[in-house]
Amino acid sequence: MANPPVRSISLPSREHPCSVRIEALLNHLKSFQFSPSAPYESEIIQSSLAGLAELYNCVEEFMNSPSMQQALTTAKHAAGKLVEQALEGSITLLDSCNMAREILMTMKEHVQTLQSALRRKGRGRDSSIESTIHAYLSFRKKAKKDIAKCLGGLKRMEIANNVTNASSPPLDLSQDLLNIVKILGETSDITISVFWSLLKFLSLPTSSATKAKGWSLISKLVRTRLVPFEKEESKIVNLAANIDISLQTLLGNVQSNEVKVAQKMLETLNLSSEGLVAGLDCMFRCLVQNRVSLLNILTR
Repeated sequence: MANPPVRSISLPSREHPCSVRIEALLNHLKSFQFSPSAPYESEIIQSSLAGLAELYNCVEEFMNSPSMQQALTTAKHAAGKLVEQALEGSITLLDSCNMAREILMTMKEHVQTLQSALRRKGRGRDSSIESTIHAYLSFRKKAKKDIAKCLGGLKRMEIANNVTNASSPPLDLSQDLLNIVKILGETSDITISVFWSLLKFLSLPTSSATKAKGWSLISKLVRTRLVPFEKEESKIVNLAANIDISLQTLLGNVQSNEVKVAQKMLETLNLSSEGLVAGLDCMFRCLVQNRVSLLNILTR
């Protein structure tokens, strides 16, 4: 399934100054949409998470500005319905963010264990590589199932958002409230898109076609003695999925060149995981703060 579509952004020019930055960030994040030829690259996802965190900070400032607070107070009943909708979706986003963060941290632990085992193998010591590989692949299999459930939740949220976006807003909403509705809707849409891409990066299935491509890539890396791995990396459809393939080649057939390929891939994945976890930590705090602000609107 393709990434959820993100609509073009265009807010009225006379809006609160913060809305100009929000519009720029939304359009910037939209430009990160992944092309079919190079989908789900970790660096792009990391940049998307950083931009998303900045967007949430701007939305927070926008919602807490005096003019917006006055608009929310004046139309408390209408605002309450809007906030309740946003709160419902916030749970799905928090769950998605937390799951991705936990999977990445567990993956990082497995990767470091694998790296240690492969280093010991390189020194000629018995490292029980096969049991370590089996543990990693078992984790990956379970993680893919968990991510599939999470993607289902994001898809349901996307459908609900589309229904809301297609319906006409109440006629009695002020321009300020209409702007809040638009900003919250666009922010929700782009968050779904970024999280969707991250989760797919972590869970792309290893189909027979992908596996064949992965084997071809691994063979090429071995033949070229790993000289330009960084250049070859851009050709990898999905790094995590290709590591699965690389590790499977080592089961019962550990060769020095194949160990070097796996070590290089694991090193890249380890570094990518660090950046992604840092981005998700920041995003989780932003989502919690956003939920607190929405709850404050309902309870004041």
